[in-house]
Amino acid sequence: MRFIWAAFGLIALALGAIGVFLPLLPTVPFMLLAAFCFARSSERLHNWLLSHPTFGPSIQEWQERGAINPRAKRYATISVVVVFSISLIAQLPWHVLAIQAVTLSCVMLFIWTRPDH
Repeated sequence: MRFIWAAFGLIALALGAIGVFLPLLPTVPFMLLAAFCFARSSERLHNWLLSHPTFGPSIQEWQERGAINPRAKRYATISVVVVFSISLIAQLPWHVLAIQAVTLSCVMLFIWTRPDH
């Protein structure tokens, strides 16, 4: 079972790393998932991720207080606005825009109601 958790953790880590360069792919949720998986599979990988200078602080803030950095909140908001703007420019059908608007609004509500670090 530890092997399966480690495999999922490595996949989440890879997706999070790709998200650093791909603005529409979220990084932190994948890093949180990787930390969750590594906590069940590999103490060494879990400790490495928590002590990582870039990802570690965000993961620790979330684990300790459920907090999201205000800078990350702003980036998430910008990403959501960009994605929805692209959908509007592409003239997607109204029902797709409605589903997207509701979903993205719920995501933004969740993010902005989390405490700051």
